[in-house]
Amino acid sequence: MKPPAPRSGSPATPAPTPSPAPSPPRPRSEPHSQSQTPPNTQPHAQPPPPAQPPAPAPVFPELPWYRCLDALSVTLLLFGLAIFFSLPTLRGSGRDLDYWENARRFLARFFPPDFSVTPQVLTALAETAQIAVLATAGALVLSFPLGLAGARTLSPRWLVTLARLALNVTRTVPSLLWALIAVAIVGANPLAGVLGLTAYSVGYLGKFFSDAFESVDLDVARGLRAIGASRIQAFQHGVWPHTRPLIWSYALWMLEYNLRSAAIIGYVGAGGLGVLLHGYQEYHAWDRFCAVLVFILGLVTVLDLLGEWVRRKVTKRAARAPA
Repeated sequence: MKPPAPRSGSPATPAPTPSPAPSPPRPRSEPHSQSQTPPNTQPHAQPPPPAQPPAPAPVFPELPWYRCLDALSVTLLLFGLAIFFSLPTLRGSGRDLDYWENARRFLARFFPPDFSVTPQVLTALAETAQIAVLATAGALVLSFPLGLAGARTLSPRWLVTLARLALNVTRTVPSLLWALIAVAIVGANPLAGVLGLTAYSVGYLGKFFSDAFESVDLDVARGLRAIGASRIQAFQHGVWPHTRPLIWSYALWMLEYNLRSAAIIGYVGAGGLGVLLHGYQEYHAWDRFCAVLVFILGLVTVLDLLGEWVRRKVTKRAARAPA
């Protein structure tokens, strides 16, 4: 049967609307590891910390003035006093002299050097070098045992006292006086220069060597002695490798010093360049005097460069040597 038609005047029934399709489910989010502050909520403000009272100023104990002085301060104070009391020695001769004019007149006669005396200077320079080399070699031979005897870490106290007393005596007498004593004994010749410089160099090299031996850590040497090494072997392998660069450095310095000293001891008849310098000074031949000084400067400069090269080689070899 057909359904009855709607009556006129009655509202029509609306057709049912289809329901919307269900939306796919949202994927569940992983819970956060940290708690989140819920929206629209403010964290509670922390109250300000209470004001800290100001720290009291440190109170330092008042020390007497003499307790505030250390060794360095006392040394500087004494050095300042020595300078102050030494100022009176700067007084002149008392005559009205024009120092600048005297210096200008002297330098005018000093320069340029007169190299016409080169043959004589070269002969005297060779003799000076020979005196310095022999004196340094003799001082090395004598200073080594004295340095060992004067080292507090290697020798007994009585031997250290005697060795250091002998070294102090030799250092007290200047090189020129040693040369004068040698001239009085063996005459005016280069041998006097060798003897005088040898005696003077022993005092310094012996002191330097003893200080070098004392600066070495003896643990290696003691360990070698503990495993049966002799004293010489312990010294050879435990002490000498550490002191060798210092020994050679001191020897080269002494050779350079003796070269300069050998040029002066000729003033008392000990040979070398000093004989020429003394003669040129007596006759006021300052241009020739300057030429001699130029040759001495060249010799000392060459020796200094050679010494630097030798020290560098010895230091590198000592650094590569196995411990």
